[in-house]
Order: sequence, then structure tokens, then C-alpha cells
Amino acid sequence: MPLPKEKKVYTYADYLSWPEDERVEIIDGVPYLQAAPSRIHQEILSELHRQIANFLVDKECCKVYPAPFHVVLDLEKNMLNEGEQKNVFEPDLTIVCDLSKLDERGCKGSPDMVIEITSPSTARKDKVEKFNKYEQAGIKEYWIVEPVEKIVSVFTLQENQRFGRPDMYTEEDKVKVSIFDDLIIDLYLAFR
Repeated sequence: MPLPKEKKVYTYADYLSWPEDERVEIIDGVPYLQAAPSRIHQEILSELHRQIANFLVDKECCKVYPAPFHVVLDLEKNMLNEGEQKNVFEPDLTIVCDLSKLDERGCKGSPDMVIEITSPSTARKDKVEKFNKYEQAGIKEYWIVEPVEKIVSVFTLQENQRFGRPDMYTEEDKVKVSIFDDLIIDLYLAFR
């Protein structure tokens, strides 16, 4: 749900001035308060994070971060000053393989992969607004996890810099993560 507007456009500089205990995202300059996640959401998040983190434990090429962890997307190529970005996200899981994009606050620029776990209040934003922004930013792989339906939609960036048709999975499936050669996620463990 968008927050009441006090000004026309909010930026990353505004985001940094807000209390740390408030989970807020900014999409095209509009701030959205993040609702507290459900227990099921957190169980799925924990298991997906565990599987990915275990895979990466001996690798120094990439890092995985669970929310809250912010990602600042510079979708406007002519930003004059740092802090003017109008798109700040807190994906449920973020994988970054270009470690130069990391700072003490989060990721500046496009991560390699993001996972969003939907809730009734976020499903539309995850499936439309974030989908479009993540595609525009060139994120290589985007998962939308639907806990109630136990469905995972996996979008991969194609050569034309657009997400292709999703590969669809259920709780009975194992999913190969395309940005790695040998990572397979067992969805049964996430949805049980």
C-alpha cells in the first residue's frame, strides 16, 4: 500500500533518512510500506536462503541476502547525484555476484537474481511493478513464489533483455537455478 505523499517524488536519499525499523520500498518515487511477513512466508524464505547459502558456502563468487536488504536500481541513466534514484527494493532474497555493487547498506545496481514471496497485499506489486522494474534493470533471474498455491514462477532474462515465458513449478519439483551450473533447489523442503 502506498504511503501518504508529503512531496511528489521520493528518492534513495529519503529512504536513508527513514527509521531503520520501517520496511519501505520506493517504486518510481512512490514509497510503499512493507507489511510484516507471515510465518509461512518466513519458513519458505528461511529454507530457500538455507539451500542457496549452503551452496555458496565454499564459493567466493556470489553472496545471498534475505530481507531486509535493500537494492537500489538506477533505472535512469542520467542521475546527477547519488541518492536521486527513485527505485529502492527489499526483495525477499537477493543474490549478488558482482561484489563491487555491495556497500554497507545493500546493493547498488542490479543483482543477479531476486526472489519475491507473495502475500495478498504484495502479489500485484510483485507480479507487475517489480517484474517490470527487475526486467528493465537486467536482473538475470526472477522467482515469484506463491505460498498458498505452492507455485513458483521462474523468469530468466533472454538475449533481447526481456524475461521469457516463465517456467512453472510446484512443491513436488526441484528447480535448477540458471545463474549457476549446479544449484538445484528442492521446493518440497520449502513448502512442507
